[in-house]
Amino acid sequence: MKNLSRLILTALLVLVVVNVNAQDKNNPWQVTVGVNAVDALGIDQQVGNEDISFSQLYNVAGEWSNISSPSMLTVGKYLDDNFSFSVSGTFNKLDKWNPNLDFPGINFETTPSEDAISVEELMYYGLDGMVKYSFSDLLNCTDFEPFVGFGGGYTWMEQPGADLAGLATINGTVGVSYWINDLIGITAQSSLKNSFDEVVLVDHFQHSLGLTIKFGGKDSDRDGVYDKYDICPDVAGLAEFNGCPDSDSDGIQDSEDTCPNQAGSAEFNGCPDTDGDGISDNNDTCPNEAGSKALSGCPDSDSDGVANAQDTCPNEAGPVANNGCPWKDGDSDGVLDKDDNCPNEAGTVANNGCPEVVFPTEEEQAQLISYSRTINFALGKSSFQKDAISTLEAITAILTAYPKANFVVEGHTDSVSSEGFNQKLSEARAAQVVTFLTTGGIASERLESVGFGETTPIESNMTAAGRAANRRVEVKLAK
Repeated sequence: MKNLSRLILTALLVLVVVNVNAQDKNNPWQVTVGVNAVDALGIDQQVGNEDISFSQLYNVAGEWSNISSPSMLTVGKYLDDNFSFSVSGTFNKLDKWNPNLDFPGINFETTPSEDAISVEELMYYGLDGMVKYSFSDLLNCTDFEPFVGFGGGYTWMEQPGADLAGLATINGTVGVSYWINDLIGITAQSSLKNSFDEVVLVDHFQHSLGLTIKFGGKDSDRDGVYDKYDICPDVAGLAEFNGCPDSDSDGIQDSEDTCPNQAGSAEFNGCPDTDGDGISDNNDTCPNEAGSKALSGCPDSDSDGVANAQDTCPNEAGPVANNGCPWKDGDSDGVLDKDDNCPNEAGTVANNGCPEVVFPTEEEQAQLISYSRTINFALGKSSFQKDAISTLEAITAILTAYPKANFVVEGHTDSVSSEGFNQKLSEARAAQVVTFLTTGGIASERLESVGFGETTPIESNMTAAGRAANRRVEVKLAK
């Protein structure tokens, strides 16, 4: 129980010392629990000379002191670049000691023999620190890990009924670990401990064998990939993607997946193509209908370049400008309605779809003016005399013969009466003629009336004949 208490105390000291170097590495901590053996006879050394040999180094039964219970605890911490630091606590019960060695404060009562001596019940304690270098990366080994170490420590011995006696040592170590898996292994090592005391010779070996466990690796998202190697340490993922997730299980990690929540293919950066038209759904305006790339994945049944959804006539090819419908020719005159100035009236191509306008000849125009000058009105009024009706009917017939021609009815007077009166009279007489013609079937938009009063005489107003000629109405072709 006393030895066990000391081992526990030693372990607490180990944890305190190693914790100073704590770093955030993958499984940086390593604990080894096992047994140790002390060999003070493996070095054949004589007092007073330099002759040293290791002929008895592996005489386990004859020279090694050990106990059967766990007697060694080592706690290590990985530093960097294959270096680690560890602290070991050990205890043992010596039953063999080199007769040429001494230990300050210990009274050896021995019975010499050829190679060894018997000692009383002598307890051995050690607390040692070591910097270790691993050759596993250099040798590209994963199962076997050879290593060397260098460090120092303190060794105590205790006789029954006496106080602890101790001194400092400098240590060199060689060893190897065999890893059963990533976390559990078996470690064997041998250390040569040399005293700092130049007078007292206590050089000896200490060997150990133990079960080693690695721990301390951090896996924040609990996905089985340690944070050290986890590109996405806060999101559970897959080892094949260095700890990053693949939410839709399409084999493309979310950070490289354009559609992380929809299973797709690498061809489309993780997005699906539901309609199989070669356009991924995220770029397909019509993801459930196969279409063309030019129309963002939408179909065009009549191949007119207008997607069915926007095509007013999806089964009949037509231009984009007419919403996918063909242009019509409502009046069947060979001019499409879009270009036809008269879409409801057959015309000619030369006249933009409108009927050709036929105008009266110059002879007919002269006759029209001549007829209109014979229209007689009541004196000083705009009402017709009876003999004017036949003339007006003849004029109506001429205008009817030219349905696309427009005309101007001009009213004129002589210089008798005031200018104001004559102006109003001329306007009234011209308007009266227009009224008659429209009543006779001539479209009002084809006619215009203008009064000139006494301003445009064709004869002299100095004679009665001249004044009679100046009192007139003229119907002319509009320019």
